[in-house]
Amino acid sequence: MDTGRIDELVRTRIETVEELEAVVGVPTPAILEKHTTFTTPLMREYIEQARFFVLATSDADGNCDCSPRGDLISKVLFPDDKTLVLPDRPGNRRADSYRNILENPHVGILFLVPGVDEVVRVNGRASLSSDPGLLAELAMSGKPAQLAVIVQIDEAYLHCARAILRAKLWDPETWVEPESVPSLRDILAEQHNLKHEDLEPARQERYRAELY
Repeated sequence: MDTGRIDELVRTRIETVEELEAVVGVPTPAILEKHTTFTTPLMREYIEQARFFVLATSDADGNCDCSPRGDLISKVLFPDDKTLVLPDRPGNRRADSYRNILENPHVGILFLVPGVDEVVRVNGRASLSSDPGLLAELAMSGKPAQLAVIVQIDEAYLHCARAILRAKLWDPETWVEPESVPSLRDILAEQHNLKHEDLEPARQERYRAELY
């Protein structure tokens, strides 16, 4: 896309709610009121089977981060219907999500169950805990969690299946061959002008053997 085209798009950008609603329409009262400030038993059962989730955070200036999380068996805890607890596992130590939470507690979480089209979304306020007993409850493969993320729920609701259906996310016939997707090694080499021989072999990164 050339610079002239970008300038044209800037001139036609949407800047008001009225302009937005003229394009996407006005939500019905049922949609506006579909969230609750608590989880229900069935919603908790869904989340307990959602072994993959995405945690969205932002810092005090509004700079955003979105981090994928997962375990083969979900370890999300529910002390009560207005609170959930997420485990933290070993990573690269940047801890972007947690640095953000220390500045701005507001988080959004997207829970997915493999093979299920609908999604559960939770928005709330998070804090971090290193309580040994709690970390032990969140253990996986015999190893306690590094941290616990305690979320006080502000909104919990279902998200319809349209995005999953459009992407055919769970349909193996639509999946590409992994070898056709650029590897982490190749992307890093291009991004930082590095030599391939200075990096780990493609798709054999050391972290794959050090999940816990």
